[in-house]
Amino acid sequence: MFGFGLLLSGMANPAKVQNFLDLFGTWDPSLAFVMGGAIAVTMPGFWLVTRRSKPFFNDVFHLPTRTDFDARLITGAAIFGVGWGLGGFCPGPAMTALPLAAEGTLIFVATMLTGMAASKYVLQRRDNQV
Repeated sequence: MFGFGLLLSGMANPAKVQNFLDLFGTWDPSLAFVMGGAIAVTMPGFWLVTRRSKPFFNDVFHLPTRTDFDARLITGAAIFGVGWGLGGFCPGPAMTALPLAAEGTLIFVATMLTGMAASKYVLQRRDNQV
């Protein structure tokens, strides 16, 4: 269902995403409605989750507790944003578009997976040295 929604909304089309991010060129505001719809559906779900004492299939909720901003968060968000703007994909839509086997999608997903593996490797090495 998630993948179908991404395809239907155009989020799996890098050109549409790049046009949304191009505020001073061929700006396409239609993805703002997609994001607004996602927020409108998700927000009540989060509200309902916080009203329950425990989840249906677990003993506790596993919700984020950190509220601070550190260099890793800001750097990661910046890298994600630059990658999204340049490639026109973020991980969800990229994986959804993968079966279409477009050359750009294949390159993006391979590069994304390489970057994820490299990040994990670097962080593990750093943590082992501390």
